[in-house]
Amino acid sequence: MAEVAWIAVDWGTSNLRVWAMDASGQVVDTHGSDQGMGVLDREGFETALLSLITPYLAQGRVLPVVCCGMVGSRQGWAEAAYLSTPCAPPDGQNATRVAVNDPRISVFILPGIKQISPPDVMRGEETQIAGYLAVNPDFDGVLCMPGTHTKWVHISLKEIVSFQTFMTGEMFALLSKQSVLRHCLVSSGFDQSSFDAGLSDALGRPQLVTAQLFGLRAGALVADLKPAAVRGRLSGLLIGAELSGARPYWLGQNVAIIGDPKMSDLYRKGLAAQGVDATLVDVADITLNGLKAAYESLKEQVL
Repeated sequence: MAEVAWIAVDWGTSNLRVWAMDASGQVVDTHGSDQGMGVLDREGFETALLSLITPYLAQGRVLPVVCCGMVGSRQGWAEAAYLSTPCAPPDGQNATRVAVNDPRISVFILPGIKQISPPDVMRGEETQIAGYLAVNPDFDGVLCMPGTHTKWVHISLKEIVSFQTFMTGEMFALLSKQSVLRHCLVSSGFDQSSFDAGLSDALGRPQLVTAQLFGLRAGALVADLKPAAVRGRLSGLLIGAELSGARPYWLGQNVAIIGDPKMSDLYRKGLAAQGVDATLVDVADITLNGLKAAYESLKEQVL
């Protein structure tokens, strides 16, 4: 096994993912756990990290650790202050160094990005943006980043010009698990034609989306609307409402979608219905690419 030169860390609210990297930037090994920011107090972060990387540590040698994500939030290991738009995606020069007890590690956390008007924040996605621009340095357009809180990000001249967040994923989870609609979603099936219809209705008449949502419950009660159709239409209504609101971002723009393949494909189909030929980006290595870029800049300045 190659010698590990540094550790890349993606530390979210729910999960912790670690890559052990060699000096040439190749992955030696990967590890993960459910020790996300949401289940740790400030004293627990170092222990959670060491439980995954101890095999790579040695006395008399300091191993650099570069982290992104919610680990740098106010409730995280240490707060890494936001950069303000417009700005380039943060690199190692903007990282916050964390005080640690174990002398065998040196930990750095990348900052998130804030926008003052209208108010918005991101933490974690900026590293994906850095990873995308590392491979596509001449990209000029909009990145759509579907997820619990979907981001629409305007990129120009290698800078994040502006962005907007939509709580579409969280709204889907809340409506399907905690609202009256949960009674209609007893299976995990998904009907594509119902998604298409919901998308079209929301794009055409976004002001009626809340009425259309209750129509899902009514349809299940009196019109034998099946759970797969309810799930598909609910997704279509919410994504359609988002696309309607995000129109200033994607209209007439070069659009790339970075996210889970299934979810990204739904956004691609929604944009295609509006005449936008969006590019799907394999998200697997995007975050790691951003962490690699941060490590290289950090190595030049500090290490």
